[in-house]
Amino acid sequence: MTAPLTPPPPPRDQSSQQSSAAGGGYGVPGSHGSPGSHGSLGSHGIPGAYGFPGPQDLYGQDGPGMKTEVREAAVVTVAVALGGVLLGVLWWWLAPRVPLVGDVVDDSWVVYLKDTEGEQAVGVDGTFALLALAFGLVSAVIVFLVRRRGGVPLVVGLAVGGLLGSLLAWRIGVWLGPAEDVLAHAKEVGQGVTFSAPLELAAKGALLVWSVAALVVHLGLTGLFGPRDPDPYEQQQWERGGYGAPSA
Repeated sequence: MTAPLTPPPPPRDQSSQQSSAAGGGYGVPGSHGSPGSHGSLGSHGIPGAYGFPGPQDLYGQDGPGMKTEVREAAVVTVAVALGGVLLGVLWWWLAPRVPLVGDVVDDSWVVYLKDTEGEQAVGVDGTFALLALAFGLVSAVIVFLVRRRGGVPLVVGLAVGGLLGSLLAWRIGVWLGPAEDVLAHAKEVGQGVTFSAPLELAAKGALLVWSVAALVVHLGLTGLFGPRDPDPYEQQQWERGGYGAPSA
């Protein structure tokens, strides 16, 4: 008797071997890999694994350089600070007057408030704070419309410009207001004659209202209406037809 014949082995799939050899297998570039295959070199010469972009693709659009941003921030600081001239004029014009009266007691001049229960002094600080709040709102809107992309130097310039503008407005208002020497003013107008006290900003915290208002408004505008950077991973997947697979 003869031994049973052993069946021949099944034929191997030649097409899978050829495709594996050509593609290099699992995203590894082979000798005949095309530029669009997984793991191939990107447009900038950086390998992008599984269809994801390389560092050049991620950081190719960083916006203007730091020198440009610093120059723009300096321009914003100067422009906003110059707005303090208008703020000072409006404060001098709209602030209530504090009435004073001069009198002679024992051959010496004394000055006292005509209305001891008046709130004009509080109104002076309130007028400055409300005007500074409005200037902070307007300056933030203008800066956002001119430079929507924002940036840290621009925000710092806006805050510093608001503070400088408030200081400038304070000094201009005092300079335009009544004389600061109340005794000399009382002697000039005469005994018992009412005259206005010089402009004084008792609440020094009002000098920060412009900067704080500008920062809050600019931050809100940037968060709501600022430009959005597209997600590089989603954009790359969309171009390739999903999850790194080349679109037909």
